[in-house]
Amino acid sequence: MDDEAMWSAVMRRDRDGDGRFVYAVRSTGVYCRPSCPSRPAKRENVSFHPDAGAAEAAGFRPCKRCRPAAPPSTLT
Repeated sequence: MDDEAMWSAVMRRDRDGDGRFVYAVRSTGVYCRPSCPSRPAKRENVSFHPDAGAAEAAGFRPCKRCRPAAPPSTLT
C-alpha cells in the first residue's frame, strides 16, 4: 500500500488495514491500528510503519484504546 491508500484506510477506520500496517502520530508519540476509534490526527503528524515493532523502534508507544501490539485474537 502507498501512503495515500494507508491514510484513506485510517480515515475510514478500515479493519482490513489491521495487521497490514500501523500509523504513528508525532504530536502524541502513540501508534495505532488503522481501525482505532481515536480522534483523527492531522495528516502532517502521521507516519506509517509496517508493524508494531517498527513503530516502537521509531520511539512510539502503543495506543491504550486499540492495543496495536496485541495479536488481533486477544481483542474484545
